[in-house]
Amino acid sequence: MPKFSIRSGDEVIVIRGKDKGKRGKVRRVFPREEKVIVEGVNIAKKAVRPSRRYPQGGIVEIEMPLHISKVMLYCPRCERGVRVGRKFLEDGTKVRYCKKCGEILEKT
Repeated sequence: MPKFSIRSGDEVIVIRGKDKGKRGKVRRVFPREEKVIVEGVNIAKKAVRPSRRYPQGGIVEIEMPLHISKVMLYCPRCERGVRVGRKFLEDGTKVRYCKKCGEILEKT
């Protein structure tokens, strides 16, 4: 299974497709399918029958998975999508950082 630099909870920006330029948080990552679900991105309308979850039924808007290659991690300092590096700090903690400006994005 491949290792990705994007995890659930990360702020990402879409770089390709109909939602290009949109930002959102990653809700879920599917490593085997190499897909992610991002809040407010790749919305599809789906007809559903009445159930406990949708008592009325009808047409519902849901977020569909997006291929992981179509999103980049968003750096608030650079204000754009960036590549991510990993390194260890002096105290031994592992961090992800922006390769453009060096900003630490998250401690792991």
